[in-house]
Amino acid sequence: MKVNARQFEQLDKVLHAMLRFDRPADAVLSAFFRENNKLGAADRHLIAETSFACLRHLELLRHLCAPRINTRRLALATLVRIGGSNLRELESVTKEGENEWLASIKGAELPADINVRAGLPGWVVGMLAEQDEGEVVALGKGLASAAPLDLRVNSLKMRRDEAVVYLRDSGIDCEPTPYSPLGIRLKGKPALAKHPLFVQGAIEVQDEGSQLLGLLTGARRGEMVVDFCAGAGGKTLLLGAQMASTGRLYAFDISEKRLANLKPRLARSGLSNVNSTLIAHENDTKVKRLAGKADRVLVDAPCSGLGTLRRNPDLKYRQSPESVAELNVKQAAILASAARLVRAGGRLVYATCSLLPAENQAIVEAFLAANPDFSLLPANALLAEQKIALDTGDYLSLRPHLHNSDGFFAAVLQRKA
Repeated sequence: MKVNARQFEQLDKVLHAMLRFDRPADAVLSAFFRENNKLGAADRHLIAETSFACLRHLELLRHLCAPRINTRRLALATLVRIGGSNLRELESVTKEGENEWLASIKGAELPADINVRAGLPGWVVGMLAEQDEGEVVALGKGLASAAPLDLRVNSLKMRRDEAVVYLRDSGIDCEPTPYSPLGIRLKGKPALAKHPLFVQGAIEVQDEGSQLLGLLTGARRGEMVVDFCAGAGGKTLLLGAQMASTGRLYAFDISEKRLANLKPRLARSGLSNVNSTLIAHENDTKVKRLAGKADRVLVDAPCSGLGTLRRNPDLKYRQSPESVAELNVKQAAILASAARLVRAGGRLVYATCSLLPAENQAIVEAFLAANPDFSLLPANALLAEQKIALDTGDYLSLRPHLHNSDGFFAAVLQRKA
């Protein structure tokens, strides 16, 4: 990829802002593009792809740039080592002595350091469940790969096989997802905002792993179901379709902005059974009034987000052991509050998009120890009941290098009748 001096200067500025890690990388990039709105599509593509490649492979790039680590050298190393640029394509950018250094790093072997080989900071490696170095490296490589674009078919409006045919006929290459019976995986990243199926609410963008969380909740017609941390409502929409728009579905969240983002999606979906409710905290009186009444409660808890590194590679540097410890307190409190809503015999699903046992198994085990009226239902058996050929044991545990989804965890708990 040929890079001119102006493009490289802009790339250097973006990396300088991103590597402060004081706000999300995608927010940095969006702000830069707004401020530089005359940039062409080729410039935007180069800056976006290279800056995110740098974040994905930062452990390796820092190693290659040492002992003089700065954004200029990181940008050059990314273009050559990750982007595959040759030295001729960078001749308008490089300075004296840099060509020799770049030639030396292009094929340099990886060091023995597991952090560099896995592309993960030491604190993340130390908190992972994977103990074998080969597993950690495989996981790290999976997290550094590009995520596919998955869709969920709205079963109220269309069957998946019909949607696949329609998408292909409109020139979009796609295939059914391997696990979710509602999922479609696209080849590439086509624009969907104006596609008829999207406008009509027949499809929504949703990672296959996220779809499986909703399917584990097992919502049915006529039930009372609560999406406790609804966010922008991807799983809410899935639950509502499972319920055939009957019964009552509550979408709780503490963010007015996130719930506002749910409104247009709800309008497209055709659902009429959703009550989106802003709450102040997990013990809000709006929550307490549903105590003991819900058939199903889904808790997609606030977490470190380390399972989404394919999309948000900066999170591994914006989180820390201290921030995870703070999240653990919040996760335990939210799960305890959500559990109060579950009726006798009802189901409670605790889920995160994290890979860390401290946010997953440890939270569930502590909850079960404190709440003997709940028991763990095996996730593999519940998936098998839905003819989903995925067995990760009693817990749902998704890994990008194994399942080509984001990293997800879920535990299904049932209140004893």
